[in-house]
Amino acid sequence: MSGVAPARRERFFATCAPGLEPLLHAEAGELGLSKLERQVGGVYFEGTLDDALRANLWLRTAIRVLMRVARFEAKDGDALYAGARAIEWERFVRADGTLIVDAHTSDSELDHSLFLEQRVKDAIVDQLRDKFGTRPTVAKEGADLGVYVHLFRDRCTLLVDTSGESLHKRGWRKFQGRAPLAETFAAALVLASGWDKRAPLVDPFCGSGTVLVEAALIARNMAPGLFRDRFGCERWPSSELRKATQLREQARAAAKPSKARLWGRDLDRAMLAGAKENLEAAGLGDAIELEHGHALEFAPRKGWGAWIVSNPPWGERIGEERDVARLYAQFGALLRERCAGFHASLLVRKGAIAEELRLPNPRRTRVLNGGLECELVTADL
Repeated sequence: MSGVAPARRERFFATCAPGLEPLLHAEAGELGLSKLERQVGGVYFEGTLDDALRANLWLRTAIRVLMRVARFEAKDGDALYAGARAIEWERFVRADGTLIVDAHTSDSELDHSLFLEQRVKDAIVDQLRDKFGTRPTVAKEGADLGVYVHLFRDRCTLLVDTSGESLHKRGWRKFQGRAPLAETFAAALVLASGWDKRAPLVDPFCGSGTVLVEAALIARNMAPGLFRDRFGCERWPSSELRKATQLREQARAAAKPSKARLWGRDLDRAMLAGAKENLEAAGLGDAIELEHGHALEFAPRKGWGAWIVSNPPWGERIGEERDVARLYAQFGALLRERCAGFHASLLVRKGAIAEELRLPNPRRTRVLNGGLECELVTADL
């Protein structure tokens, strides 16, 4: 008989932007994660810490993977403190490490999130100081451990962050540009499009190249998390991860070549230069074609049957709305008139301007992108 204890099975919550839950749920299913439960803002699954690491490596639309460590009633500060102090915090952070606590509360007696954060932080540092003689400090950036407190109807759920930095920070981006699209949203655009990974994929407003990079990773079955050196759970003092090296080796071995043509265009030469820098950093310099020019000058080739996947300008600045509305109307006309047999997947800000596209039989999914109401619009042209 082996002397190695079986790995603990835990309940995890992979978070995502509101509206992307169906895509994340599908990803988790394809990854083979078990006991999936879709909720607002993410998907629950059950597994070991190695399963959580696999989720961090592979899930393209997830923002974080959190591990649930406790659920208890907390109608007052003392109950909250006691429930938090009962957790074995030495599993997750060293006594001389750093942490950050983030709290949200609704429909509860304790209705101030800052109070929740303070009481949970006190419980953690008091426990570790009493046991080890030293205590963790709070770090606003780069903390060793992130702790999340959710209080709903006096029921507290405590979770710890297995991801570390947000998963949209893949690790390949060198150039930011103006308000770049988050990598998780770019991946969602590609996944929602139904792209077959063989036909050409075009981004006429490619900007810093985010959609193109994420599409190339999908086409090549490359795990987006492989660009990261390590995730939050790999810094935990406990040695519960047993397959970290193996999981990374398996992810690298799963990558495969792709002949899909990926093509991007942008009017801003500086953005194109930045996109090229990002492609090189991701090891995709030879996989994607970039071209300078206006999106409305896009001349699709007959018989391409391509996918057009893009995040057109939103016109957030005062005075831009009229210009953007005209651009959307012209771009929509281009798609309808020149792109028969193509497929479109666009992220647009919800509102009257988006209606100017006039795509045939559009399928709309409402999403929140950085607090802004948007729509993920797909259509067969």
